[in-house]
Amino acid sequence: MSAPGTSTPPSSRPSTVSPLGRTLPTVRDRDYLLDRSGVIFKVIGDVHPGTHWLGYVKYYPDERGDRTLFGRTYRQNTVVSKAFGILADRPECYVYSPAIGCVITGVPREDVVIHYSCRQALATLHETPSLLDGSPVGQDLLAVIGWIMDHEADDVIGVTGSFLVGVALARITDHHEGLATPALYGIDVETVIASTIDEAEVFARRITHLRSYLGAYTGAFRQGDTVHLSGRLVYIQGPAGTGGFGIELTPWSATESYLANLAR
Repeated sequence: MSAPGTSTPPSSRPSTVSPLGRTLPTVRDRDYLLDRSGVIFKVIGDVHPGTHWLGYVKYYPDERGDRTLFGRTYRQNTVVSKAFGILADRPECYVYSPAIGCVITGVPREDVVIHYSCRQALATLHETPSLLDGSPVGQDLLAVIGWIMDHEADDVIGVTGSFLVGVALARITDHHEGLATPALYGIDVETVIASTIDEAEVFARRITHLRSYLGAYTGAFRQGDTVHLSGRLVYIQGPAGTGGFGIELTPWSATESYLANLAR
């Protein structure tokens, strides 16, 4: 990690930095927090010690990065444990959490410059849809936001990921092995909506299968269907030594959502 130096993003009025940034009293799970060193933390959970907001480094200044924020080059981090290394020269960001029962990374409360709220982001995008770039992904997001607002669920649902500071659509190519459990479908990833890997759009071409050990997805899709997926990236070993990357829907962890729904 390159040292953040003395550069500090503007801290006067958060709304002048991003219309999605606000100083709000309630910090919630998956919100983003920008600190005085220019590091962006992704909040973990809703229970925090009095001195810190628990979270891991999501974006940090690095000359080897591939995106620009606040006029600086940033790098994305997608692994929670890597935050310990990124923050190695900042021991004040290590804190014991009684709720979790271990030492975890977090940002000292007094160091927070801007709070990016998931729920505020949803409300802002609903009020000002022109903030999105008009891409198919952006249009899909607006449709989802419209449904949320129509059902008055905006107090419990928000927008996170790259839309907050700044999941995948796949076409079924083969359903024959999806007729039995475990279900295995051939897929062609069309759009990556959110991801925990770098250069997701490039890597998406290597994702060729959808697999689930849950009976709910057995025989659920047919060739030509477009499916909205939220799952875990796995390597699937096939017969005769063949294999490839796939999206796994089996919920080994109850802390994440593993879903497949017809998109159209």
